[in-house]
Amino acid sequence: MTSASAGPSARLESRPNAASRAGAGARGGGRFVGPLVLGLIFVVCFASIPWTLGMVTVAGGSGGEATTLERRYEAGDLGLNDLPPWPAAIPSAAEDRMLQIEASGGHVPDRLLGTDPFGRSVLARVLLGGAVSLGIGLASAVLAVVIGTFVGGISGFVGGRLDAVAMRIVDILYGLPYILLVVLISVAADGVISRFGLDPSSAARQIVNVATLLFAIGGVGWLTTARVVRGQVLSLREQPFMEACRAQGMGPTRQFTRHLLPNLVGPIVVYGTLAIPAAILSESFLSFLGIGVQAPLPSWGNLASDGLGELNAPRSRWWLLFWPCLAIAVTLVSLNLVGDRLKARFDPADGSA
Repeated sequence: MTSASAGPSARLESRPNAASRAGAGARGGGRFVGPLVLGLIFVVCFASIPWTLGMVTVAGGSGGEATTLERRYEAGDLGLNDLPPWPAAIPSAAEDRMLQIEASGGHVPDRLLGTDPFGRSVLARVLLGGAVSLGIGLASAVLAVVIGTFVGGISGFVGGRLDAVAMRIVDILYGLPYILLVVLISVAADGVISRFGLDPSSAARQIVNVATLLFAIGGVGWLTTARVVRGQVLSLREQPFMEACRAQGMGPTRQFTRHLLPNLVGPIVVYGTLAIPAAILSESFLSFLGIGVQAPLPSWGNLASDGLGELNAPRSRWWLLFWPCLAIAVTLVSLNLVGDRLKARFDPADGSA
């Protein structure tokens, strides 16, 4: 009697209720939102590089000026400046100018996201700016993780004076603001360019700007990684499997590469994923201040800086600020979602994975 009456109730209790099933389904579907959005952003920005850097014919004006070849992201027409995003209505003068350019075989800027004060396509500039910002952020994060893993791993594994000296260097570098470091490196790079007689507006100057920003962000971002990896190494070094390695007479190099380093993959991957949005935000902030990527090469930071001044105009050109800021926000949120998912995946204490 008791077992018969207890059977249905036990079966009812073992069944998940509708709320728990809905929550599990939401978590299962939500875990793919970040990677899908992030993958789409990366694919669109980097796959469009041949299109944004492609050469187009810029037609001359009504006076019969000669046509020129320019790259799509910087090709524009002053007769098509400050056009709102499609499908908003445009002035009849702009429509006439479009027909004139098309008749002459020239390039009409794409106005899906509008045009800027120089008549350039905001879509092309946002796409190329995304490739620049994402490339700098990804490369800076990889550089920071590599340096931090090396310094933190060696410091924690060797210990002693080397550990003390390395951590004091980390403490000193923590006190130096990265903006000051970028400014100092930029001044040094300008001096090198001046010595070799390079034109500041040339492609070489743009490469130096990007490389300066990359190494400045990556050269400071490794500090936290070094501390995290050092703490993990100090903890793993006292584990029984490491004591067994030492008891067997295994060499330090083999201990580190075959047993310590594989156990650090989880924290390294998690922190690397979380370091990418920090690097992208740093690049955008520095470019917004005019220290990072310089015009005419676009990045999300300097595009947002240029668009900020257009909000106070008699006719607000909101799209110049909205699109790069939206791209930055969506990318950072997606990266943080991916980082949280990886943290739950590699953290054995977290049962939500």
